[in-house]
Formats: sequence, structure tokens, C-alpha cells
Amino acid sequence: MNIKALGLNIKAERNRKSLSQAELAEMVDLSQTSITAIEQGKQIPNAINLYLIAKVLEIDINELFKGVD
Repeated sequence: MNIKALGLNIKAERNRKSLSQAELAEMVDLSQTSITAIEQGKQIPNAINLYLIAKVLEIDINELFKGVD
């Protein structure tokens, strides 16, 4: 799986919602460091965190996997 593509999709959606990493982190109860690592493809979010991120970003979770092989 292309973890980097997943992270880039999360970052793009976060920017589309005009949220900072710190704001997203607070809303999903993660550290800003974790959000940074996820967006850079250095950390794989678990299923619950992916669900929460998608919910906060108001998108279907499948949108986060576009272009992820």
C-alpha cells in the first residue's frame, strides 16, 4: 500500500477544510506530531483514526484511499 499517497490525500483534504495540523489533531485526539507523520507517510493510522479523520474532514473514508495501491 502506498502510505505516502494516503498521507497526501489527508493533507489535501485538511487544507481544503482550512484546518491546521494542530486543529485536526485536537479534533481526532492525536498529537500534531502524529498528524505530521501520517501526512508524510511515516506513520500508518489505525482504522479508528482513519474513520475519525474522514468524519472531521466530512468526506467518505474511501476518498482518503484514492490513488493508494
